[in-house]
Amino acid sequence: MVIGLFNDDGDGTNDQAGESGCGEDLRRDCRNSGALCRGVAVPVRTSDMRNQMITRIGVGLLTASVAMAVVCDVFCETRTPPAKLARPSAEQAAWQDLELGLFIHYDMPVFKPGWDHRQYEKRPEAGLFNPAKLDTDQWMEAAKGMGAKYAVFVAKHGSGFMCWQSDLYPYGMKQSPYKEGKGDIVGDFVNSCRRSGIQPGIYAHMGCNGYLEVDNPGLVNRGKGGDAEKQARYAKICEGMLTELWGNYGKLAEIWFDGGVLDPAKGGPNMLPILHKFQPGAIVFQGPAATIRWIGNEDGVAPYPCWATVPEVRDYNGPGSPDGPRWLPGECDVPIRKGIWMWEPNTESRLLSVNELMELYYQSVGHNCNLLLNVNPDPDGLVPAPDLKRYREFGDEIRRRFSRSVAETSGRGEVLELALPKEASINHVILQEQITEGERVREYVVEALVEEQWKELCKGTAIGHKRIQRFNNQEAGRVRVRITASVAEPILRRVAVYNVPPVPASR
Repeated sequence: MVIGLFNDDGDGTNDQAGESGCGEDLRRDCRNSGALCRGVAVPVRTSDMRNQMITRIGVGLLTASVAMAVVCDVFCETRTPPAKLARPSAEQAAWQDLELGLFIHYDMPVFKPGWDHRQYEKRPEAGLFNPAKLDTDQWMEAAKGMGAKYAVFVAKHGSGFMCWQSDLYPYGMKQSPYKEGKGDIVGDFVNSCRRSGIQPGIYAHMGCNGYLEVDNPGLVNRGKGGDAEKQARYAKICEGMLTELWGNYGKLAEIWFDGGVLDPAKGGPNMLPILHKFQPGAIVFQGPAATIRWIGNEDGVAPYPCWATVPEVRDYNGPGSPDGPRWLPGECDVPIRKGIWMWEPNTESRLLSVNELMELYYQSVGHNCNLLLNVNPDPDGLVPAPDLKRYREFGDEIRRRFSRSVAETSGRGEVLELALPKEASINHVILQEQITEGERVREYVVEALVEEQWKELCKGTAIGHKRIQRFNNQEAGRVRVRITASVAEPILRRVAVYNVPPVPASR
């Protein structure tokens, strides 16, 4: 227990509890002891305290005639000291600030719709891969339109076709008629990203390869394994791919492993030395060097609460754990054409609407994750016109809602109050913790001062990098955030309130 008793000696110091509950002296004692303090001030006579065991402790206000105490509802839970809270690396924190990314899938099924990499006998020839109008600068128009800050290109997917110049095996750009066998889509993509101010990332699937008849989790003989020599050759090919992709195109923002990477002890590639040599600062999705995680679905949404900290488990995916020892923020991936990762004919009707995309935004970026939205270049190598229009509409809607707040602030402590320039209608709040100091908040309430009374607008648990919440329209001149549970002093990087006009249902 924590007990703070002191006299009202007229020195003007905060000798009693304030409007939020505990006095600052008691709150400081609570923080220093590792207790978690929640409470409302209640006056009781100190004589009552002498006559019974009290598990509610407080700050004393002593006068010459009557001794009073302020009792705070203090839960004496041992909490993790700030030094032991999981914290992001500088690269992880910077990646979380990117928030929106563009995913680009482009492989043989685009040229042979309906073919699957497990249809080994029907594998298309490399000469079929010939996008006559391919324009990676046009792809960046989709990224810029939606407000993406990074993009991830699928350099090698299930077919095994390599979208860069390579001699590892004869199934790639060198065997394609595109640019007379001299094309390098990976290089074009990276250059377009840099011209457009978009950070480039590369996806390379190590778990399956239709040309080499390898299947998940990265075993030869169509996933059955059983041939150590053949398996070792495949591992060397994978290491060669990673050396080329990570070593030939400069600094990459993100490296994507779909389904992780088979352990070298089981026949997988020894990718860690290659990573450390060529891309030591890259964010890594899944695998033995993962610094971000899959959220557990391909719907583009994260559950709530969703924490950036997770249990110490390899290839963990899911909502995270508030007390997890490892910082591993989530990325939500989803195709813009529902259920379709690579272009298919006659699927324009499956384009997600702007309203559907905004729901994904609220439940990904607004749930402490990044959103990676897929694009489907067609056989010509271009983003289809209806899709390109939708990316722009999506970005326009994000900007319409959140480009300008009614008011915002930042600060530290259990209560942050925000005075609006004038009384206004509000219906959204964005909260952000200073995640470089860890996720400290466990529960919070957002309130507005209405007719001299604080009225609850919304509440929650996880904040992390970003929490976006909607509530009914409320006229207010003052708003406050009360942190009702935390494991260390709360530090809010941003508290912003918005008035978002309604959107027509047709969108």
